[in-house]
Parts: sequence; structure tokens; C-alpha cells
Amino acid sequence: MDYKTYLFDFDYTLADSSHGIVTCFRIVLTRHQYTDVTDEAIKRTIGKTLEESFSILTGITDPEQLTAFRLEYRKEADIHMNANTILFPETLPTLKELKKRGARIGIISTKYRFRILDYLNNYLPEDFFDIVVGGEDVKAAKPSAEGVQFALEHLKSTQNETLYVGDSTVDAETAQNAGVDFAGVLNGMTTANELKAYPHRIIMNSLAELLN
Repeated sequence: MDYKTYLFDFDYTLADSSHGIVTCFRIVLTRHQYTDVTDEAIKRTIGKTLEESFSILTGITDPEQLTAFRLEYRKEADIHMNANTILFPETLPTLKELKKRGARIGIISTKYRFRILDYLNNYLPEDFFDIVVGGEDVKAAKPSAEGVQFALEHLKSTQNETLYVGDSTVDAETAQNAGVDFAGVLNGMTTANELKAYPHRIIMNSLAELLN
């Protein structure tokens, strides 16, 4: 692997925030009497927008109601999310080594940028990442290429020198739509076979394989 720019998803790629996500969804869903949704069903929606996730989990399609659910979720996330998020063991060593090798490092996520930075500032210098694009920074969420394209323009990187790293089919589609290479990591709920259905450079068991 010899790319000049590495762009990462956040949830299930750099960190396991599934406990925080499930907690927030569970509080909102229970408040509205959706008590039969399983933790696994919630985890399978990680990487999608909150509106998409709530629609999948409840069957609701009304935009106003889904927006209301998102706002309720955000309030709960302010309390529960970062306290229930854990970096994968390989994350910091891998990011630091890539940076040491001179690579540009960024994050493209549907998660709010402020929440990602608030969490990562506990572990990395404030200026470590060359760019972080969150859900509030784009008009169209992944798998739209907008976030990746914005990062490439900001970093003055080309598609050919960029690798996008993620754990889900949404991430694989994002890379494909943006015209950049994709590396899948099996940290989440998506299987290797599901990721292999998309163009990819490698499917990894660990982020550390990026250093090979």
C-alpha cells in the first residue's frame, strides 16, 4: 500500500461506537413504543444517515417524523455517545505510522464532525488530521461522492493517489462513486463476501494491514 492520501470512515472503521449508538437508538425507539427492534438490527444500520436508519428500523417514511427522531437521537448522543466509544487497538499505531510516512490523513463520515473531533482530541493532536468531513458538512450523505470529492479538492489530492477505508457496503459504494480505491476492514457487521461484491484493493481483518 503506497497511497499519498488515506481517507477513513469512523464508526466500525477507526472506532467501535456500537454500544453508544445502540444506547441512543434504544432510548428514542422505546420512547415511541418501538420495543421489538434488536441490537443487531440497529448495528446493521451503522454508516447510514439517522433518518435512513430510523426508517429502516420503524418503517416510517414521513420526513418530518424522521427529522424529529434524528433531533431526539442527537440529544441522547450528546450524553451517551463518546463515553461509549472505543478505538480499535490498531487505530492509533496505524494512523501515526501512515502520518510518519508522509501521508495525508482524513475522515469522511455520516457522524457529526464536532463529535468525532471531540472524541479524537483525547488521543491525537488537534492538527493531526488533514481534514475531517462530517454529516453536517455535506448536502448528500454517503454513498454520495460529495464528501470524498470535497476532501480531494481541499487536500489537492488526485483520485489515483487516494485510498478510502471503510467497513460497510455504503463505504464501498462511496469509494466507487468517487473514483478512488477502496480497502474494506472487517470491524463491523458487514461480511467479507458483502464487501467483495464491490471494487476493492484489499479486504482486511485489521487496519494494521494498511502498513504492509
